[in-house]
Amino acid sequence: MIEIRIWGRGGQGAVTTGQMIAIAALHDGMYCQSFPHFGVERRGAPVEAYVRIDKDPINIRSQVYNPDIVIVLDPTLVTAVDVAAGIKPGGTVIINTSKKPKDIKLSGGFKVYTVDATSAAMKIFKVPIVNTPVLGAFSAITKLVSLKSLQKAVDEKFGGTKGKQMADLNKSAIKEVYDETKV
Repeated sequence: MIEIRIWGRGGQGAVTTGQMIAIAALHDGMYCQSFPHFGVERRGAPVEAYVRIDKDPINIRSQVYNPDIVIVLDPTLVTAVDVAAGIKPGGTVIINTSKKPKDIKLSGGFKVYTVDATSAAMKIFKVPIVNTPVLGAFSAITKLVSLKSLQKAVDEKFGGTKGKQMADLNKSAIKEVYDETKV
């Protein structure tokens, strides 16, 4: 089983990021869970979301305490909270930042990847909505969900309520970051 913790600030889309990964995993024939963890926090407060993916049914019903992968939507969270707490040895941390991995001050036996999802979001959306661009990096780095399945997940999540134009912009953001991510 692969366990994922997503860090963001309230309103950045950490919960949606988790849902999109889960929907894509379903399209790729996997079992999954996606759920948030937050209290009465307001917009801007740190928020966690969790995802589990497995080829077998998932029976555990708890927070993710020892993730294989951590995704950080807001780079200021790296110094505000222990984003890598409990990460498994050999795990992966993906951080939205313009910095290089060597410039990120995290210690542990895990691999750090950085992606400038903010620049991609500003280019495509004209606002810093980074949750879907980060999905492109997640797919390219981990190979856990396919780009095709992420595109389908976007159509399901955004196509009906927000419209085709919003879905197309999100798919474009995912694809651009996927193509730019070097592993």
